[in-house]
Order: sequence, then structure tokens, then C-alpha cells
Amino acid sequence: MIPYGRQHISDEDVEAVVAVLRSDFLTQGPAVPAFERAVAGYAQAQHAVAVNSATSALHIACMALELGPGDLLWTSPNTFLASANCARYCGADVDFVDIDPRTYNLCPAALAHKLEAAERAGRLPKVVVAVHFAGQSCDMQAIGTLARRYGFRVIEDASHAVGGSYLGLPVGGCRFSDITVFSFHPVKIVTTAEGGMALTNDPALARSMQLYRSHGMTRDAALMQGDSEGPWYYQQVALGYNYRLTDLQAVLGTSQMRRIDEFVARRHAIAERYDRLLKELPLVLPFRSPDARSALHLYPVVLRDSTDRKRVFEELRAAGIAVNVHYIPVHLQPDYRRFGFQRGDFPNAEAYYAGAISLPIYFDLTDELQDRVVAALQRIVGAARLSSP
Repeated sequence: MIPYGRQHISDEDVEAVVAVLRSDFLTQGPAVPAFERAVAGYAQAQHAVAVNSATSALHIACMALELGPGDLLWTSPNTFLASANCARYCGADVDFVDIDPRTYNLCPAALAHKLEAAERAGRLPKVVVAVHFAGQSCDMQAIGTLARRYGFRVIEDASHAVGGSYLGLPVGGCRFSDITVFSFHPVKIVTTAEGGMALTNDPALARSMQLYRSHGMTRDAALMQGDSEGPWYYQQVALGYNYRLTDLQAVLGTSQMRRIDEFVARRHAIAERYDRLLKELPLVLPFRSPDARSALHLYPVVLRDSTDRKRVFEELRAAGIAVNVHYIPVHLQPDYRRFGFQRGDFPNAEAYYAGAISLPIYFDLTDELQDRVVAALQRIVGAARLSSP
């Protein structure tokens, strides 16, 4: 079975993890801040807070931005559930902004239009989560301009985009946002098995997120109320969570970061080969903006005849190709429909989803394996084209 994505683990990665197993620290020791420095340095951010998942990172980012009951968060409907759920963890409400039909990212023009209406209604968002779908950055300059005009805070959900760039600089530097979140799940560009990170240039936000990832507990006398009772002393100064990353995970991430440019370059080679080999099929191939260099976490194609998507998906799976679909629009999930969302609310996201299939793309996908994917598509999608009226 050819998966749509998988990790690449080198001997050096294994040796790094074994060294931690033989060390004094397995949970949160020196490897965690070393990993934070590696990612922050690569992304050109001032601060990084490592946690056990990108979902946790989104949650503590919302908490640090003081999102709460009565507040509103907007995000893209074309994303994983966590981009919206993070608001609900804080008691806030959620709404969505439709996507650009070319990039599949949150559309700045749709955002501007919705903000105008929201300002008239007196119901502006406190936070906008801009999701860098498939590894390609949103138009953050446009979103940042709107944030300054309307006064909302910005989180970049760059779970797909570590190793990508925008306007010539790395994703994660927070030039147009308050916080950027990365994911290190095994199918992402870099893995820690499970893990995430929140980056910011604001030291106060970094301190808040550090507290929230570890029970709201501190040993820093400057953050305590009253005097310390001794070197053993700690205080819980906020309600936090156990979102900590382990040294085992962190050292794997640091080892992987040494090859991040190699990982992304290989994904570009695979994507460019798909572009050439699939151009004659009845598919919409991924658009790559000249303003951004995608990390290419995904290679999503859209069937021009979306009514045939189920058959094509099933036949590809039967041929040993574990394609996937990213994503079912969040507003169509049963748990969101109960808030009044319904089909037709975000037509661009729904139209994309109706025909979308994510093809295999990962570091170890050889030309031979890719040829198998292409041959299956030519047979299956070509048959669909011949059978259509």
C-alpha cells in the first residue's frame, strides 16, 4: 500500500532518541528548549513553545490571546477540526470565511467583505486563524492589513507549512500575525511522533503559553504572589494543562530539523513530476502562488467530474494507493451544524471538497512508486472521462 504520507526516520534520528533514553531526562529536560531554539531559529521567530500537539498549541495560543466566552473566532472551513475547536475550548464562538478557489486558503477578499458586515453588526472577531492549507501560506500581508484596520488578533495555523516561506522569508516568523502554530505529526514535514509548537515575537504571549502548557505552574519568583518559601517552592498562578512535549520527542524533532530543506526540496521534485505527468487528465492540479513557497505537506487534486469521486477514490484504494481527502468542511460536521451552519454557507470550500483527493507525497516516494500512482489515475480517471456524456 502506498500511503498518502509517512515519516522518514534516519539512523541519526534513531541514535539521537537512543541517546536520550540513556540520559537522565526522558520527559521535559534540555532537549525541549534545544528543539525550541532550532525551530525558532529556522523560522526567524523570537520565541517558541513546544507542546504535545498542534491542537494543544492552538488552544494555548487562544488562551494567551485571552479568547473567552462572548468572543468570536473566524477560520477557514477547509481545515482540520482543531482550527475551529480551539475557540470552543475557550468558550468562544466560531464562524468561517470561505476559501480562495485557487489556493484553497482563507480568501482575503471574502474576509474583507465579511468584516465590513460584522463591523456594521457590532460583532467583529477577536481572533482569525489563517490556515496554510497543504503547506502554502495564506496571503498574510493582506490578512495582517485587515487585522490592523479591524483590531483582531491573528494566529497562523501553519500545521502543514513548516519549511515553507512567504514573500521570501520563512513561515513562522510572525511578521503579520501574533502567533504561528506548527505540527510535527508523522505525516507532516518534520516529525516528533506527536507534537506541536507555538511561535511568537511577543515575550508576554510566550510566557503565557509556557504557563498554560504546564498546569499554569511556575517557579519564577517574578510571577508568584508573595515570597517564595524556599528552593522547592512553586505556585499555580493560572489554570493550565499538561501539554508538555518529552525530551524523546524533542530530540527526534531537532534531528529532523537538520534535514528540513532536503525534505521540502524532495516534495517539490515529486510535485513538479506530478504536474508534468497528470496535466492531460481531467483534474485540477494544485496552484502554487508566486508569493509563497509551499512546504507541500499535501498534493490535492480535484476531479473535474466530482460526481465520480467515490468510485475513483475506492478504485485507487483497491489498487494499493492509500489516497485521502483533506478536508470535509468543518461547518458540515454534525457538531457544528447544531449551531446553524448548513450546506451552501461556504460554496467554494464545499465545491473543492466535492472533488478533492490527496495523492501520495512524502520523502521516500520513489519515481517508481509515483509512476504506479500516475498509471492508476490514468486508468481510473481516464475511464471516468470516457464514460462521461
